Amino acid sequence: MAQINICLKHIFTVFNIFFMLAGGVAIALALWYQFFMDVRGYNLEGRSTQLFILYVVGCIAMMIALLGAYGAHKESKVALIMFLVFMVIGCLVMLIIGIPAAIIHPQLKGIVEQTFRRFVPLDKSSEDVRNMAEVIQEKFHCCGLFSYKDWENIPDSCVCSQEEEKEGKCQTVENNTFMLQRMSVYTKTCFPTIMDHIQFHYNIMLVVSFTLAVLALLGMILSSIMIHQLYYPNRHTIVVSMMPPKYEELHNTPAY
Repeated sequence: MAQINICLKHIFTVFNIFFMLAGGVAIALALWYQFFMDVRGYNLEGRSTQLFILYVVGCIAMMIALLGAYGAHKESKVALIMFLVFMVIGCLVMLIIGIPAAIIHPQLKGIVEQTFRRFVPLDKSSEDVRNMAEVIQEKFHCCGLFSYKDWENIPDSCVCSQEEEKEGKCQTVENNTFMLQRMSVYTKTCFPTIMDHIQFHYNIMLVVSFTLAVLALLGMILSSIMIHQLYYPNRHTIVVSMMPPKYEELHNTPAY
């Protein structure tokens, strides 16, 4: 005989579907991000850890969802207890990640700007930084992180085409490479574009962490109720009736 309320089972099934979808979204984001970076020739070195975490979180979320669905369907105490433990751990981990990230969020731009200013002048930075800067300049038609002066010797990736000069996207500057030769470079700097991308991915991390934390909390509540029903199957929900009790009607026997 079933010991878990059938409505609760349905609710828990819907929950596990959402939880599985959340894991699938995490995996899809990792795949999209990896494809996005590979197509544009960006160096993934240093980002492999973040991608690995997204893959692991997505796979674990999907496996936990399957465990919860199995536990509810088979009314398995062991599976539901394991599910509850994973939910507690997952909720704590997501809050540990999400809360500090949310606190840092208002200061994110200042922190990133301070970090990027250490790369100036770009000519004297590491080869990876120079290559990344030139790829970004070619892709987004910008020059320098904060100014074209970030380069002591302005590279070709900063040079405008004639069409862009006509559109007013360029400025004429002096390049130290060829005896102060004047050249036309992009007016737009690269840091605002880079910052937009960082903000976008940072916001995704916040949304994913707090969404998983809320789902984990909901999973804790639902699984706890089902475990309680399995351990105390004879305790029924007390329903208080607002209708007055029926009493037998007393009829006076008519006198003849």
